[in-house]
Amino acid sequence: MCHRNTSVVKLTSVLGLLLFFFICFPSLAQKTKSQLEQEKRENLKKIAEAEKILSDTEHQKKASIGQLNALNQQIKARERLISGLNQEVGLLDGEIGDLNIIISALQSDLKDLKDEYAQMIYSSYKANRGFSKLTFLFSANTFNQLFMRLKYLEQYSEARQLQVRQIEIVSEELIKQKSQVEIKKSEQQLLLDQQIAENRKLLGLKVKQNSLVTELSKKEKQIRKELAQRKVAVEKLDNLIAEIVRKEMERSKALSSAAAASEEEISSLFEGNKNRLKWPVATGFISSKFGKHPHPVIKGIIEDNPGVDIQTSQNAPVNAVFEGKVVAVAIVPGMNNVVLLQHGNYYTLYARLKDVKVKKGQNVSSNETLGTVFSDKDGVSEVHFEVWKEYQKLNPESWLSMK
Repeated sequence: MCHRNTSVVKLTSVLGLLLFFFICFPSLAQKTKSQLEQEKRENLKKIAEAEKILSDTEHQKKASIGQLNALNQQIKARERLISGLNQEVGLLDGEIGDLNIIISALQSDLKDLKDEYAQMIYSSYKANRGFSKLTFLFSANTFNQLFMRLKYLEQYSEARQLQVRQIEIVSEELIKQKSQVEIKKSEQQLLLDQQIAENRKLLGLKVKQNSLVTELSKKEKQIRKELAQRKVAVEKLDNLIAEIVRKEMERSKALSSAAAASEEEISSLFEGNKNRLKWPVATGFISSKFGKHPHPVIKGIIEDNPGVDIQTSQNAPVNAVFEGKVVAVAIVPGMNNVVLLQHGNYYTLYARLKDVKVKKGQNVSSNETLGTVFSDKDGVSEVHFEVWKEYQKLNPESWLSMK
């Protein structure tokens, strides 16, 4: 009976340890692994997008800021991918460590179970030496003693059978956990191979990046001229928007209470979609952020962007980020075709369009195509996007959904 109780305790401890590692913790570990795999898919998608955009600029066979932006985007995406692979390798290290703890515990318990079983057999042999079971039973002095001896033999037989089964269970679990370790090690090796390959690609991209920056630095005079032209274009665009906003604000004062309430509702709906607005293009990346930031090539130059520039593929459709009314369609030198949408007291601007598919006064729905992105002489396709609240310029990245 003592052997049986000890064995039950040992088996319970083994199962408890397994439950502790493979029910409580893996639910959290699995979530982390799932997140890492999702991030990997997203980074691979961004790399593919950047490669496509980079190929558009490389066809021109000359260095450009757009080409550098696409290259920088690829480098960032690959660095994030490598970081994710590092985390996956670390996660597998932890899982393999947990499995080895389980294996060690199982091996220890299996040894104890086998030792106990051997002791039971030996004790049984010593106790029964020279006596058969029948002799043991019928040598009882009373019927009650006979009954107790019969019960003891049954329980002893059950204990031996249970011990054998426990040994089988622990042995099977040990084989299973060892198999899991080998699977995890294979997964880890695959990740390490991917990591090596991505590091090689990253190194090649950085060599290319340095070469491109050196080449662009030789074009400082041309770049400064382009920046000056852009500054003039941005000022003209600002003046155009400010004038339209002024007229719209005057118009709003003359609205009936019902019409004013309707515009307030549209403003509220637009506000409610902060951080959730669709991007004006399906693919691409922000090549120039909102506000002041240093020029990527020419030292000492600070750019001031009233919106964001989104570099995308050639002939990409440019879409409305939210439903609204077209309050302006214009051509601004340096900004090409421009479309301004009103959303109550909010406005969204779409510039650098090759063509326009909407008219002033037209109501458009969310994601409706406004035109096609313009591609410059360097093969760079970039849409300029702004968000205004009356006269205040807002950071578009705070309004667009995460990409």
